[in-house]
Amino acid sequence: MASLPDRARILGTIETLVIGAAGGLLFLWTGLPGGLISGAMVAVGIAALAGRPLLMPPMLTQAVLVLLGIMLGSLVSRQMIQHMGAYPLTIALLALATFCMTFGSSFYLQRAHGWDRTSALLAASPGALSQITILAAEKGADVAAIAVVQTMRVILLTAALPLLLALSGVAPTTPLTVASIIASPIELAVLAAAAIAVALLLRLIRFPASWMFGAMIASSTLHGTGLIEGGLPDWMRGVALVGIGAVIGTRFARVDTRTLLSHVNAALGSFTVAIVLSAIFIAVAMLTTQVRFADIVVAFAPGAMDAMLALALTLHVDPIFVGAHHLSRFLFVSVATPGIIHLFRRPQEDVDD
Repeated sequence: MASLPDRARILGTIETLVIGAAGGLLFLWTGLPGGLISGAMVAVGIAALAGRPLLMPPMLTQAVLVLLGIMLGSLVSRQMIQHMGAYPLTIALLALATFCMTFGSSFYLQRAHGWDRTSALLAASPGALSQITILAAEKGADVAAIAVVQTMRVILLTAALPLLLALSGVAPTTPLTVASIIASPIELAVLAAAAIAVALLLRLIRFPASWMFGAMIASSTLHGTGLIEGGLPDWMRGVALVGIGAVIGTRFARVDTRTLLSHVNAALGSFTVAIVLSAIFIAVAMLTTQVRFADIVVAFAPGAMDAMLALALTLHVDPIFVGAHHLSRFLFVSVATPGIIHLFRRPQEDVDD
């Protein structure tokens, strides 16, 4: 009897991967931008909402993140360093944009949908979903509503950003490509060992998104120094992109359909407010720096780090620039949100706790 839960988890995982692969290949076949990620995410999300027992085990998710990190690191080149002078200014603009998006979306949720201030602030905080969920439970906030708003924002951004850049005609004309040479088996083993070692080291110091960033640091160091020139085989890249799309899609497996429908208007409205405010700061960044539009858009998008960095791969966006900004926002949200909640929550909410 003890084997039944394990068997169910294995079947659920296989079903998730099959549905994700089918959705990714369909989107890729139709020529949609970001096809593998978006297709897998949409297909898995729909199946999850339909009640299928879909899941991605932690070990499989970590493997996907390590592959993504290795792919991102293989993109490192001297040409990317030219944008580093703009980092302090754009990161400062991003911090201000994050502050405005959080309070703007929170104000909307309170006024338009009657949310309490704590739940509204937590739902409006872009990124750092796991930290936000833990904090929501500690503060007695509406965890289900917050999860719907946060999940919907990631899903909408992951699906919409590729289409936006493609339809606007401002996607980069000189793609950033991964190494055209496939690494030898020995080089792949070295990449994997170094990626896992650095990731585990980062986990020891509680570095955010340690699996992906650890692999990215190891890969970028090995490729940047010329110790390794080859990249991952095409099939591994495809597996990583489908995998991250499936991971995002399975978030809907934890959301009850009735709960989702009851908060969908709040999610769409707060998302619109965040996007409008983000667009203002993107315009300011474009006027004050020489960074490409596509790089700024993905770096300032209020979505999850793993999803935005995966999109950077498929949209030919500078992953180092995007990674630096999403890591900065993750740290800002993780550090600042508890203090903001403490300062701005209403007195009666403290009594309710």
